[in-house]
Amino acid sequence: MSKTLEIRTSPHIHSGHAVDSIMFNVVLALLPTTLFAFYVFGLAALLTLSTAVVSCVLTEFVAGRLLGKPSTLGDWSVVITGLLYGLTLPPGLPLWMVVVGGVIAVGLTKSLFGGLGYNVFNPALVGRAFLQAAFPVAMTSWVPGFAEGRFTTLPSSTLTLPFTAPVYDAITSATPLSAWKFDGLATGSRDLALGFVSGSAGETCAVLILLGGIYLIVRNMMNWRIPASIFATVVALSGALYLVDSTRYASPAFMLLSGGLMLGAMFMATDMVGSPLTPGGCWVYGALIGVLVVVIRTWGGMPEGVMYAILLGNAMTPHIDRLIRPRVYGSKRA
Repeated sequence: MSKTLEIRTSPHIHSGHAVDSIMFNVVLALLPTTLFAFYVFGLAALLTLSTAVVSCVLTEFVAGRLLGKPSTLGDWSVVITGLLYGLTLPPGLPLWMVVVGGVIAVGLTKSLFGGLGYNVFNPALVGRAFLQAAFPVAMTSWVPGFAEGRFTTLPSSTLTLPFTAPVYDAITSATPLSAWKFDGLATGSRDLALGFVSGSAGETCAVLILLGGIYLIVRNMMNWRIPASIFATVVALSGALYLVDSTRYASPAFMLLSGGLMLGAMFMATDMVGSPLTPGGCWVYGALIGVLVVVIRTWGGMPEGVMYAILLGNAMTPHIDRLIRPRVYGSKRA
C-alpha cells in the first residue's frame, strides 16, 4: 500500500515522437519539393516561400505575446504552416499579398481558435482561400517556369507596392487544369509527374511530393489511409467518367498528377488536427475529399477543387468522428 496507484487515460503506450520531432520531419519531407520550386521559378519562388514562412512565424510570435501564451515557435508547426502556405501560391505573387495571407492563416485560423491542436481548418488553406477571394486575378496569374535569368532577376509583380495593381512582365500559358477545363487540352503524364508545367510552387513535381509523403508514412508520422482513400476515390470516379466519354472527361492519371491534389492529399488533408481519429473515419474523410475534387474539377466553375474539398472535409471531421466510432472492447454492436 506504500506505492501510489496512478490512473491515467489512454494512450498508455506511445511511439516516443513529440510534436517538434514530427513537425521537423515534415519539413524534411517538404525540402525536395521546395528546392525544386526554387529550381523551376528561381528568385520568385524563393522570395514567395521565404515571405510566407516569415510572415507566419512573426504572426505566431505577436499573437502569442498579445494573448499571453507561451511561445510555440520551437515546435516547427508554424514553419510547416508557412511552408505549405507558400507552396500553394503562384510565384510572382506580390509579397504584400503573401504577408496578408500569412497573417490570416496564423492569426485568424490558428491563434484565435486556441493555437496548435485547436484549429478547425487547415491554416495554410484558409490563408490561400482568403487570397483567392480577395485577389483572384493575382492568384491566377502565372510567371513562366524555367525562364532565363530566373536566378538573377525578379518578376515586376513581386515587389508591387501594397494596394496597387501588379504589372506582369510575362504570363505563361494556362496551367494544365485550366487548359483542360477551358480548352479541352490534356497535359502528358510525364510532364505532370516531373514538374514541367505551370502552376503554384507546390504543384510542379508530383514525384517529389509523393516521395516526401512516403517518407512520413514509413516513419509512421502520417496516416496513410487518408491519401490512399483520396487517390482511390479520384481514380475510381474519374476512371468511370473517362470510360463513359474519354473526349469530355479527364483521365485518372491526369486527375491524380495535375494541380494541387498530390500536395493536398499528402500534406494538408493528413493534418492531425483537421482529420478524423478513427481508421474508418479516415477512409470516409478521404473518400469525401476525393469525390469533391472530381466534382468541382469536372462540373464546377473553377478548374481546381482541392483547396475547397479539404476545407469542407475539415468541417465534416467532427461529425465523422461522432458517427464512426470503434467498438468498445468486450461490447457488441447494436
